[in-house]
Amino acid sequence: MSKELDRIPIGKVKRASKFVTTGAKVGANYVKAYSKAAIKGKLNKEELDSDNARDIYDSLSELKGSALKMAQLLSMDQNVLPKAYSDKFAMAQYSAPPLSYPLVKKTFKENLGKDPNEIFDSFGKNASNAASMGQVHKAELHGKQLAVKVQYPGVADSIKSDLRLAKPFALKLMKVKGKEIDPYLQEVEGKLLEEADYGLELRQSMDFAEKCSNLRGVFFPTYYPELSASQILTMSWLEGEPIGAWMKREQKQEDRDQLGQILWDFYMHQMHELRMMHADPHPGNFIIDDKNKLGVIDFGCIKHIPDNFYQAYFELANHTTLNDEDRVDQLFKELEIIRPTDTEKDVKIVTSMFKDLITLLSRPFNQGVFDYSDDKYFAEIYQKGEAISKDPDMSRLQARGSRHFIYFNRTFFGLYNILHSLKAKVDCSKIDFLKVAS
Repeated sequence: MSKELDRIPIGKVKRASKFVTTGAKVGANYVKAYSKAAIKGKLNKEELDSDNARDIYDSLSELKGSALKMAQLLSMDQNVLPKAYSDKFAMAQYSAPPLSYPLVKKTFKENLGKDPNEIFDSFGKNASNAASMGQVHKAELHGKQLAVKVQYPGVADSIKSDLRLAKPFALKLMKVKGKEIDPYLQEVEGKLLEEADYGLELRQSMDFAEKCSNLRGVFFPTYYPELSASQILTMSWLEGEPIGAWMKREQKQEDRDQLGQILWDFYMHQMHELRMMHADPHPGNFIIDDKNKLGVIDFGCIKHIPDNFYQAYFELANHTTLNDEDRVDQLFKELEIIRPTDTEKDVKIVTSMFKDLITLLSRPFNQGVFDYSDDKYFAEIYQKGEAISKDPDMSRLQARGSRHFIYFNRTFFGLYNILHSLKAKVDCSKIDFLKVAS
Protein backbone atom coordinates (compact mmCIF):
# COMPACT_ATOMS: atom_id res chain seq x y z
CA MET A 1 0.00 0.00 0.00
CA SER A 2 1.10 3.58 -0.60
CA LYS A 3 2.99 5.63 1.98
CA GLU A 4 0.79 6.84 4.87
CA LEU A 5 -0.30 10.46 5.13
CA ASP A 6 0.04 12.19 8.49
CA ARG A 7 -1.99 15.23 7.43
CA ILE A 8 -4.62 16.26 4.89
CA PRO A 9 -5.10 19.91 3.82
CA ILE A 10 -8.49 20.79 5.32
CA GLY A 11 -8.93 24.57 5.08
CA LYS A 12 -10.18 26.11 1.83
CA VAL A 13 -7.04 28.22 1.45
CA LYS A 14 -4.72 25.25 1.91
CA ARG A 15 -6.71 23.10 -0.51
CA ALA A 16 -6.92 25.91 -3.06
CA SER A 17 -3.16 26.42 -2.87
CA LYS A 18 -2.69 22.72 -3.61
CA PHE A 19 -4.71 23.07 -6.80
CA VAL A 20 -2.72 26.16 -7.76
CA THR A 21 0.55 24.31 -7.19
CA THR A 22 -0.71 21.40 -9.28
CA GLY A 23 -1.70 23.78 -12.06
CA ALA A 24 1.82 25.21 -12.02
CA LYS A 25 3.29 21.70 -12.34
CA VAL A 26 1.02 20.93 -15.28
CA GLY A 27 2.04 24.20 -16.90
CA ALA A 28 5.70 23.30 -16.43
CA ASN A 29 5.07 19.92 -18.06
CA TYR A 30 3.65 21.68 -21.13
CA VAL A 31 6.68 23.98 -21.30
CA LYS A 32 9.02 20.99 -21.06
CA ALA A 33 7.07 19.02 -23.67
CA TYR A 34 6.92 21.85 -26.20
CA SER A 35 10.59 22.69 -25.63
CA LYS A 36 11.48 19.10 -26.50
CA ALA A 37 9.13 19.26 -29.48
CA ALA A 38 10.92 22.37 -30.78
CA ILE A 39 14.20 20.43 -30.76
CA LYS A 40 12.90 17.07 -32.01
CA GLY A 41 10.24 18.44 -34.33
CA LYS A 42 7.46 16.33 -32.75
CA LEU A 43 5.36 16.60 -29.60
CA ASN A 44 5.45 13.48 -27.41
CA LYS A 45 1.77 13.54 -26.34
CA GLU A 46 1.98 10.27 -24.40
CA GLU A 47 4.86 11.55 -22.26
CA LEU A 48 2.99 14.81 -21.62
CA ASP A 49 -0.17 12.94 -20.61
CA SER A 50 1.84 10.64 -18.35
CA ASP A 51 3.59 13.54 -16.57
CA ASN A 52 0.34 15.45 -16.10
CA ALA A 53 -1.55 12.36 -14.91
CA ARG A 54 1.15 11.67 -12.31
CA ASP A 55 1.21 15.22 -10.94
CA ILE A 56 -2.58 15.61 -10.86
CA TYR A 57 -3.11 12.20 -9.23
CA ASP A 58 -0.40 12.81 -6.60
CA SER A 59 -2.08 16.08 -5.60
CA LEU A 60 -5.57 14.58 -5.54
CA SER A 61 -4.26 11.74 -3.38
CA GLU A 62 -3.10 14.22 -0.77
CA LEU A 63 -6.41 16.11 -0.86
CA LYS A 64 -8.52 12.92 -0.60
CA GLY A 65 -12.31 13.19 -0.62
CA SER A 66 -14.23 14.54 -3.60
CA ALA A 67 -11.04 15.56 -5.40
CA LEU A 68 -9.80 11.97 -5.46
CA LYS A 69 -13.31 10.65 -6.09
CA MET A 70 -13.47 12.66 -9.31
CA ALA A 71 -10.35 10.86 -10.50
CA GLN A 72 -12.01 7.53 -9.73
CA LEU A 73 -15.18 8.53 -11.59
CA LEU A 74 -13.24 9.65 -14.65
CA SER A 75 -11.12 6.49 -14.71
CA MET A 76 -14.20 4.27 -15.00
CA ASP A 77 -15.19 5.76 -18.36
CA GLN A 78 -12.13 5.07 -20.44
CA ASN A 79 -13.58 6.94 -23.42
CA VAL A 80 -13.38 10.28 -21.59
CA LEU A 81 -9.65 10.53 -20.89
CA PRO A 82 -6.36 9.64 -22.54
CA LYS A 83 -5.15 6.21 -21.38
CA ALA A 84 -2.36 7.65 -19.20
CA TYR A 85 -4.97 9.48 -17.09
CA SER A 86 -7.48 6.64 -16.82
CA ASP A 87 -4.74 4.17 -15.84
CA LYS A 88 -3.29 6.47 -13.18
CA PHE A 89 -6.65 7.64 -11.84
CA ALA A 90 -7.84 4.03 -11.51
CA MET A 91 -5.42 3.76 -8.58
CA ALA A 92 -8.00 5.73 -6.58
CA GLN A 93 -10.04 2.50 -6.47
CA TYR A 94 -7.31 0.35 -4.95
CA SER A 95 -4.16 2.02 -3.67
CA ALA A 96 -4.79 5.56 -2.49
CA PRO A 97 -2.36 6.63 0.28
CA PRO A 98 -3.87 5.77 3.71
CA LEU A 99 -4.10 7.98 6.78
CA SER A 100 -1.63 7.47 9.60
CA TYR A 101 -2.92 5.89 12.82
CA PRO A 102 -2.78 9.12 14.89
CA LEU A 103 -5.27 10.71 12.48
CA VAL A 104 -7.49 7.63 12.72
CA LYS A 105 -7.43 7.87 16.55
CA LYS A 106 -8.36 11.55 16.33
CA THR A 107 -11.38 10.72 14.15
CA PHE A 108 -12.52 8.09 16.68
CA LYS A 109 -12.17 10.53 19.57
CA GLU A 110 -14.25 13.14 17.75
CA ASN A 111 -16.98 10.67 16.74
CA LEU A 112 -17.23 8.03 19.47
CA GLY A 113 -15.31 9.72 22.31
CA LYS A 114 -12.82 6.86 22.63
CA ASP A 115 -9.69 5.42 21.02
CA PRO A 116 -10.28 2.38 18.79
CA ASN A 117 -8.61 0.07 21.31
CA GLU A 118 -11.04 1.25 24.00
CA ILE A 119 -13.94 0.13 21.81
CA PHE A 120 -12.70 -3.05 20.13
CA ASP A 121 -10.82 -6.04 21.52
CA SER A 122 -8.29 -5.50 18.73
CA PHE A 123 -7.93 -2.90 15.99
CA GLY A 124 -5.46 -2.97 13.11
CA LYS A 125 -3.37 0.19 13.07
CA ASN A 126 -2.63 -0.18 9.36
CA ALA A 127 -5.48 0.28 6.89
CA SER A 128 -6.52 -2.87 5.02
CA ASN A 129 -7.83 -0.74 2.16
CA ALA A 130 -7.69 2.98 1.36
CA ALA A 131 -9.82 4.70 -1.28
CA SER A 132 -11.04 8.19 -2.11
CA MET A 133 -13.42 9.02 0.76
CA GLY A 134 -12.25 6.74 3.55
CA GLN A 135 -10.21 3.72 4.57
CA VAL A 136 -10.98 0.37 6.18
CA HIS A 137 -9.38 -1.19 9.25
CA LYS A 138 -9.85 -4.73 10.49
CA ALA A 139 -11.06 -5.08 14.08
CA GLU A 140 -12.38 -7.75 16.45
CA LEU A 141 -15.04 -7.59 19.16
CA HIS A 142 -16.43 -10.50 21.17
CA GLY A 143 -14.91 -12.96 18.71
CA LYS A 144 -16.45 -11.28 15.65
CA GLN A 145 -14.26 -10.03 12.81
CA LEU A 146 -15.25 -6.50 11.82
CA ALA A 147 -14.48 -4.01 9.05
CA VAL A 148 -14.37 -0.41 10.29
CA LYS A 149 -14.54 2.35 7.68
CA VAL A 150 -13.04 5.65 8.77
CA GLN A 151 -13.80 8.80 6.79
CA TYR A 152 -10.98 11.18 5.97
CA PRO A 153 -10.99 14.49 7.87
CA GLY A 154 -12.69 17.40 6.13
CA VAL A 155 -14.26 15.28 3.35
CA ALA A 156 -17.84 16.49 3.77
CA ASP A 157 -16.92 20.14 4.37
CA SER A 158 -14.67 20.39 1.31
CA ILE A 159 -16.87 18.80 -1.38
CA LYS A 160 -18.43 21.96 -2.83
CA SER A 161 -15.23 24.01 -2.81
CA ASP A 162 -13.18 21.09 -4.17
CA LEU A 163 -15.50 20.64 -7.14
CA ARG A 164 -15.22 24.32 -7.96
CA LEU A 165 -11.43 24.10 -7.75
CA ALA A 166 -11.28 20.88 -9.77
CA LYS A 167 -13.63 22.15 -12.47
CA PRO A 168 -10.88 23.77 -14.62
CA PHE A 169 -8.99 20.45 -14.71
CA ALA A 170 -12.17 18.58 -15.70
CA LEU A 171 -12.94 21.08 -18.45
CA LYS A 172 -9.40 20.82 -19.79
CA LEU A 173 -9.34 17.01 -19.75
CA MET A 174 -12.86 16.53 -21.12
CA LYS A 175 -12.68 19.45 -23.59
CA VAL A 176 -16.08 20.93 -22.72
CA LYS A 177 -17.39 24.38 -21.82
CA GLY A 178 -18.15 25.32 -18.24
CA LYS A 179 -21.89 25.92 -18.55
CA GLU A 180 -22.34 22.61 -20.39
CA ILE A 181 -20.90 20.59 -17.56
CA ASP A 182 -22.61 22.44 -14.67
CA PRO A 183 -25.76 20.22 -14.44
CA TYR A 184 -23.57 17.12 -14.35
CA LEU A 185 -21.27 18.56 -11.69
CA GLN A 186 -24.37 19.33 -9.60
CA GLU A 187 -25.42 15.69 -9.92
CA VAL A 188 -21.94 14.53 -8.88
CA GLU A 189 -21.89 17.01 -5.99
CA GLY A 190 -25.19 15.68 -4.68
CA LYS A 191 -23.99 12.08 -4.79
CA LEU A 192 -20.65 12.95 -3.15
CA LEU A 193 -22.46 14.71 -0.31
CA GLU A 194 -24.52 11.54 0.16
CA GLU A 195 -21.37 9.39 0.17
CA ALA A 196 -19.88 11.60 2.88
CA ASP A 197 -22.94 10.97 5.09
CA TYR A 198 -22.10 7.70 6.87
CA GLY A 199 -25.43 7.82 8.69
CA LEU A 200 -27.19 7.73 5.32
CA GLU A 201 -24.85 5.00 4.08
CA LEU A 202 -25.65 2.90 7.15
CA ARG A 203 -29.41 3.16 6.50
CA GLN A 204 -29.01 2.54 2.77
CA SER A 205 -26.74 -0.45 3.34
CA MET A 206 -29.16 -2.14 5.73
CA ASP A 207 -32.14 -1.39 3.47
CA PHE A 208 -30.38 -2.60 0.32
CA ALA A 209 -29.15 -5.80 1.95
CA GLU A 210 -32.67 -6.60 3.17
CA LYS A 211 -34.25 -5.98 -0.27
CA CYS A 212 -31.67 -8.19 -2.00
CA SER A 213 -31.43 -10.89 0.67
CA ASN A 214 -33.32 -13.50 -1.39
CA LEU A 215 -31.15 -13.18 -4.50
CA ARG A 216 -29.16 -16.25 -5.46
CA GLY A 217 -25.44 -16.16 -4.83
CA VAL A 218 -25.21 -12.72 -3.21
CA PHE A 219 -24.34 -11.87 0.40
CA PHE A 220 -23.81 -8.69 2.41
CA PRO A 221 -22.15 -7.53 5.63
CA THR A 222 -24.02 -7.17 8.90
CA TYR A 223 -23.99 -3.55 10.06
CA TYR A 224 -23.54 -2.25 13.62
CA PRO A 225 -25.25 1.11 14.25
CA GLU A 226 -24.03 1.19 17.85
CA LEU A 227 -20.41 1.12 16.62
CA SER A 228 -20.96 3.68 13.89
CA ALA A 229 -21.07 7.48 13.75
CA SER A 230 -21.03 10.33 11.22
CA GLN A 231 -17.45 9.49 10.15
CA ILE A 232 -17.22 5.83 11.22
CA LEU A 233 -19.09 2.83 9.79
CA THR A 234 -18.73 -0.64 11.33
CA MET A 235 -19.80 -3.86 9.65
CA SER A 236 -18.91 -7.53 9.67
CA TRP A 237 -15.72 -8.51 7.86
CA LEU A 238 -16.51 -10.43 4.67
CA GLU A 239 -14.18 -13.37 4.23
CA GLY A 240 -13.08 -13.98 0.68
CA GLU A 241 -10.95 -12.69 -2.14
CA PRO A 242 -11.42 -9.38 -3.96
CA ILE A 243 -12.96 -10.06 -7.36
CA GLY A 244 -10.03 -8.33 -9.07
CA ALA A 245 -7.56 -10.87 -7.63
CA TRP A 246 -9.98 -13.75 -8.25
CA MET A 247 -10.31 -12.85 -11.94
CA LYS A 248 -6.54 -12.80 -12.45
CA ARG A 249 -6.14 -16.42 -11.35
CA GLU A 250 -7.01 -19.42 -13.50
CA GLN A 251 -10.69 -20.27 -13.04
CA LYS A 252 -13.12 -22.72 -14.58
CA GLN A 253 -15.22 -21.16 -17.32
CA GLU A 254 -18.40 -22.42 -15.64
CA ASP A 255 -17.41 -20.55 -12.45
CA ARG A 256 -16.73 -17.37 -14.42
CA ASP A 257 -20.09 -17.69 -16.18
CA GLN A 258 -21.92 -18.41 -12.92
CA LEU A 259 -20.37 -15.41 -11.18
CA GLY A 260 -21.09 -13.19 -14.17
CA GLN A 261 -24.73 -14.30 -14.14
CA ILE A 262 -25.01 -13.58 -10.42
CA LEU A 263 -23.59 -10.09 -10.96
CA TRP A 264 -25.90 -9.40 -13.92
CA ASP A 265 -29.03 -10.66 -12.12
CA PHE A 266 -28.09 -8.59 -9.06
CA TYR A 267 -27.97 -5.40 -11.11
CA MET A 268 -31.07 -6.15 -13.15
CA HIS A 269 -33.01 -6.75 -9.92
CA GLN A 270 -31.88 -3.36 -8.66
CA MET A 271 -32.79 -1.49 -11.82
CA HIS A 272 -36.04 -3.18 -12.77
CA GLU A 273 -37.50 -4.19 -9.42
CA LEU A 274 -36.09 -1.71 -6.88
CA ARG A 275 -35.61 1.25 -9.27
CA MET A 276 -32.37 2.08 -7.49
CA MET A 277 -28.86 0.76 -7.88
CA HIS A 278 -25.45 0.30 -6.31
CA ALA A 279 -23.82 2.88 -8.60
CA ASP A 280 -20.19 2.12 -7.75
CA PRO A 281 -19.47 -1.16 -9.58
CA HIS A 282 -15.70 -1.28 -9.49
CA PRO A 283 -13.86 -4.49 -8.50
CA GLY A 284 -12.86 -3.14 -5.08
CA ASN A 285 -16.49 -3.38 -3.95
CA PHE A 286 -16.95 -7.12 -4.57
CA ILE A 287 -15.64 -10.11 -2.61
CA ILE A 288 -15.71 -13.77 -3.73
CA ASP A 289 -16.02 -16.39 -0.99
CA ASP A 290 -14.91 -20.05 -1.09
CA LYS A 291 -18.30 -21.06 -2.59
CA ASN A 292 -17.97 -18.50 -5.41
CA LYS A 293 -20.69 -16.32 -3.98
CA LEU A 294 -20.60 -12.57 -4.47
CA GLY A 295 -20.13 -10.36 -1.42
CA VAL A 296 -21.13 -6.72 -1.97
CA ILE A 297 -19.78 -3.83 0.09
CA ASP A 298 -19.91 -0.02 0.12
CA PHE A 299 -23.42 1.30 -0.42
CA GLY A 300 -22.47 4.95 -0.11
CA CYS A 301 -23.36 5.66 -3.74
CA ILE A 302 -26.97 4.64 -4.40
CA LYS A 303 -28.74 6.09 -7.44
CA HIS A 304 -32.53 6.25 -7.32
CA ILE A 305 -34.00 5.99 -10.82
CA PRO A 306 -36.88 8.35 -11.75
CA ASP A 307 -39.75 6.53 -13.49
CA ASN A 308 -39.79 8.75 -16.58
CA PHE A 309 -36.03 8.35 -17.12
CA TYR A 310 -36.27 4.58 -16.56
CA GLN A 311 -39.09 4.14 -19.09
CA ALA A 312 -37.39 6.20 -21.81
CA TYR A 313 -33.94 4.68 -21.26
CA PHE A 314 -35.03 1.07 -21.52
CA GLU A 315 -37.49 1.69 -24.33
CA LEU A 316 -34.55 3.00 -26.37
CA ALA A 317 -32.52 -0.06 -25.42
CA ASN A 318 -34.97 -2.08 -27.54
CA HIS A 319 -33.54 -2.14 -31.06
CA THR A 320 -37.07 -2.24 -32.49
CA THR A 321 -37.72 1.22 -31.02
CA LEU A 322 -34.64 2.61 -32.76
CA ASN A 323 -36.32 1.87 -36.13
CA ASP A 324 -39.21 4.21 -35.28
CA GLU A 325 -37.91 7.70 -36.16
CA ASP A 326 -40.82 9.61 -34.61
CA ARG A 327 -40.58 7.69 -31.32
CA VAL A 328 -36.81 8.10 -31.18
CA ASP A 329 -37.20 11.84 -31.70
CA GLN A 330 -39.74 12.03 -28.87
CA LEU A 331 -37.62 9.96 -26.46
CA PHE A 332 -34.45 11.88 -27.30
CA LYS A 333 -36.26 15.10 -26.39
CA GLU A 334 -37.50 13.59 -23.11
CA LEU A 335 -33.95 12.55 -22.24
CA GLU A 336 -32.55 15.99 -23.21
CA ILE A 337 -30.40 14.46 -25.94
CA ILE A 338 -32.11 16.77 -28.43
CA ARG A 339 -32.55 20.33 -27.21
CA PRO A 340 -35.18 22.93 -28.21
CA THR A 341 -32.41 25.22 -29.52
CA ASP A 342 -30.93 22.60 -31.88
CA THR A 343 -30.97 23.33 -35.59
CA GLU A 344 -32.28 20.73 -38.02
CA LYS A 345 -28.67 19.92 -38.92
CA ASP A 346 -27.75 19.49 -35.26
CA VAL A 347 -30.71 17.17 -34.67
CA LYS A 348 -29.59 14.91 -37.51
CA ILE A 349 -25.99 14.79 -36.24
CA VAL A 350 -26.96 14.08 -32.63
CA THR A 351 -29.66 11.55 -33.58
CA SER A 352 -27.34 9.58 -35.84
CA MET A 353 -24.53 9.48 -33.30
CA PHE A 354 -26.70 8.51 -30.34
CA LYS A 355 -28.62 5.85 -32.29
CA ASP A 356 -25.31 4.23 -33.24
CA LEU A 357 -24.05 4.46 -29.66
CA ILE A 358 -27.24 3.07 -28.11
CA THR A 359 -27.36 0.23 -30.66
CA LEU A 360 -23.82 -0.70 -29.68
CA LEU A 361 -24.17 -0.43 -25.90
CA SER A 362 -27.55 -2.22 -25.78
CA ARG A 363 -26.39 -5.15 -27.90
CA PRO A 364 -26.22 -7.54 -24.90
CA PHE A 365 -29.89 -6.85 -24.03
CA ASN A 366 -31.04 -7.69 -27.53
CA GLN A 367 -28.79 -10.67 -28.13
CA GLY A 368 -29.84 -12.82 -25.17
CA VAL A 369 -26.79 -14.86 -24.14
CA PHE A 370 -23.83 -12.54 -24.52
CA ASP A 371 -20.12 -13.37 -24.43
CA TYR A 372 -18.42 -10.56 -22.51
CA SER A 373 -14.99 -11.99 -23.28
CA ASP A 374 -15.41 -10.65 -26.83
CA ASP A 375 -12.52 -8.18 -27.21
CA LYS A 376 -13.92 -7.00 -30.55
CA TYR A 377 -17.07 -5.71 -28.86
CA PHE A 378 -15.13 -3.64 -26.34
CA ALA A 379 -12.79 -2.43 -29.07
CA GLU A 380 -15.90 -1.18 -30.90
CA ILE A 381 -17.01 0.71 -27.79
CA TYR A 382 -13.63 2.38 -27.31
CA GLN A 383 -13.31 3.18 -31.02
CA LYS A 384 -16.76 4.73 -31.02
CA GLY A 385 -15.86 6.82 -27.97
CA GLU A 386 -12.62 7.94 -29.58
CA ALA A 387 -14.39 8.82 -32.84
CA ILE A 388 -16.93 10.92 -30.95
CA SER A 389 -14.20 12.73 -29.00
CA LYS A 390 -12.43 13.66 -32.25
CA ASP A 391 -15.56 14.62 -34.19
CA PRO A 392 -15.63 18.45 -34.51
CA ASP A 393 -19.44 18.50 -34.67
CA MET A 394 -19.76 16.45 -31.48
CA SER A 395 -17.15 18.63 -29.79
CA ARG A 396 -19.44 21.54 -30.54
CA LEU A 397 -22.59 19.68 -29.47
CA GLN A 398 -21.30 17.55 -26.57
CA ALA A 399 -22.43 17.32 -22.93
CA ARG A 400 -25.80 15.92 -24.01
CA GLY A 401 -28.52 14.18 -22.11
CA SER A 402 -30.21 14.10 -18.72
CA ARG A 403 -28.03 14.39 -15.63
CA HIS A 404 -29.29 10.92 -14.67
CA PHE A 405 -27.12 9.46 -17.44
CA ILE A 406 -23.98 10.07 -15.37
CA TYR A 407 -24.50 7.40 -12.73
CA PHE A 408 -26.62 5.17 -14.97
CA ASN A 409 -23.88 4.99 -17.60
CA ARG A 410 -21.20 4.76 -14.93
CA THR A 411 -22.99 1.71 -13.54
CA PHE A 412 -23.30 0.01 -16.91
CA PHE A 413 -19.71 0.75 -17.93
CA GLY A 414 -18.47 -0.58 -14.59
CA LEU A 415 -20.65 -3.68 -14.88
CA TYR A 416 -19.60 -4.35 -18.48
CA ASN A 417 -15.91 -3.94 -17.63
CA ILE A 418 -16.11 -6.40 -14.74
CA LEU A 419 -17.96 -8.94 -16.90
CA HIS A 420 -15.32 -8.46 -19.61
CA SER A 421 -12.53 -9.09 -17.10
CA LEU A 422 -14.44 -12.14 -15.88
CA LYS A 423 -14.64 -13.38 -19.51
CA ALA A 424 -18.17 -14.49 -18.68
CA LYS A 425 -21.06 -15.61 -20.86
CA VAL A 426 -24.27 -14.15 -19.44
CA ASP A 427 -27.94 -14.69 -20.23
CA CYS A 428 -29.02 -11.06 -20.48
CA SER A 429 -32.64 -12.02 -21.20
CA LYS A 430 -33.29 -13.64 -17.80
CA ILE A 431 -35.12 -10.49 -16.75
CA ASP A 432 -37.04 -9.27 -19.79
CA PHE A 433 -36.42 -5.53 -19.56
CA LEU A 434 -38.74 -4.94 -22.54
CA LYS A 435 -41.72 -6.24 -20.57
CA VAL A 436 -40.64 -4.61 -17.29
CA ALA A 437 -40.27 -1.21 -18.94
CA SER A 438 -43.54 -1.37 -20.84
